[in-house]
Amino acid sequence: MTVYKPLLDLLAADEPPLRRWATLIPEQIKKGLDPKRFGKLEQWQKAINTLPELSVSAIELTDKVALSTSDTITAEDTEKIKTELKQLHPWRKGPFDFFGIHIDTEWRSDWKWDRIKNQIKPLQGKTVLDVGCGNGYHCWRMAGAGAELVIGIDPTAVFVMQYQLMQKYIQSRKVFVLPVGIDDVPENLQTFDTVFSMGVLYHRKSPVEHLQQLNQCLRPGGELVLETLIIESENDELLFPKDRYAQMSNVWFIPAIPLLIKWLERCKFKNIRVADINQTSTEEQRATEWMTFHSLADFLDPDNRDLTVEGYPAPKRVVILAEK
Repeated sequence: MTVYKPLLDLLAADEPPLRRWATLIPEQIKKGLDPKRFGKLEQWQKAINTLPELSVSAIELTDKVALSTSDTITAEDTEKIKTELKQLHPWRKGPFDFFGIHIDTEWRSDWKWDRIKNQIKPLQGKTVLDVGCGNGYHCWRMAGAGAELVIGIDPTAVFVMQYQLMQKYIQSRKVFVLPVGIDDVPENLQTFDTVFSMGVLYHRKSPVEHLQQLNQCLRPGGELVLETLIIESENDELLFPKDRYAQMSNVWFIPAIPLLIKWLERCKFKNIRVADINQTSTEEQRATEWMTFHSLADFLDPDNRDLTVEGYPAPKRVVILAEK
């Protein structure tokens, strides 16, 4: 709980909606990081605690997420550190430069950030919520862009532990990743300047409800940054996979852009605009030594890379910006 004390102190001194959330967070953390639910939690915590107490000479969050030290790290030390870092496999979002060790994550999340960073409203001095943030890679980049406070939420315990590993050295009072989902966020906060939801909407059984939840988190005039899978169509169409999509069993609705915009309008968003459309490549998402499970190349039809193994259109993503 120590890692979250600065956040609890901040929220407890804030406006009533955030003070209300502050009273719930301790129990949410306890539930989200319950050893009875996550058998490897003790192993992950031990890996973090085993890492050496290195002095941090530089922290880079603007152009990348990188930590540097003036301490001498031998080749033997490097291998020991890599062994502990890999206890927190799989590393999906990144990359990270960890005291000279390049953590080559499954996703080149820096590419996604580069596509949107100059299109979103400036984050300088802003309060930000990142829904489904994974290990917090983009949260660190948001802090590098000047955000005053970034709260990331993700219910996947190993990703939260990856954040805690980085926080052990960065010790930021601006970036916090909580082991919770959007359903754990109190209703009608209306407090965040910017809310990110990237790679979440298609996992929700009710996408419109998710958009309503995001709307309630934003202050009036705040900006939503929404990234999601789409299908190509000029009509109000959507793909409802029969079973799996790109081997994912929890993909429910993949809309065409016109339908997605109508959903946003129905949820009272305005100034809706497309910031980026990108077909995910096997260079942007792939297996590495830091994520050794199957990845995108295994999910595409080997004879036609424009289709998934199930015969659906290959993953294409849109980033849409909208205001409350």
